[in-house]
Amino acid sequence: MSDLAEIMKKEIKSIEAGESLIMAARRMRDERIGSLLVTSNADYVGVVTETDVVRKAAAEGKDLSSLTVDTVMTKPVVSIESAKTIRDANDMMGEYGVRHLAVSEAGKIIGIVSVRDILLYFKSYAEPTYAEPKISQD
Repeated sequence: MSDLAEIMKKEIKSIEAGESLIMAARRMRDERIGSLLVTSNADYVGVVTETDVVRKAAAEGKDLSSLTVDTVMTKPVVSIESAKTIRDANDMMGEYGVRHLAVSEAGKIIGIVSVRDILLYFKSYAEPTYAEPKISQD
């Protein structure tokens, strides 16, 4: 099985812990991503996801304009070594209940992998088991 280095995103998208939650949500929307690694003093201290914004802020009725990223981020950053397999990452996501993993090499974060990346990898090897939808000509 392939290792994570093959499917991980090498360009790490991040945001400072003290930035507004609105800014984080806009960046995720604009960049069409589901998470940002959170930094403080050049260290990765957490991850903020779309789910964090919805469950920990919006659904609680909190004023999003007054919240900062560090108030809803998930910490610590869950990471996996780049030499591990894609199946290892899939298992780890299930075990920790996360959809994003930082990918590290010798303890340094070098990328990120999402559940979508893993899904697309497995999909590329699977045969479809469903029938193509029929489009009505009415």
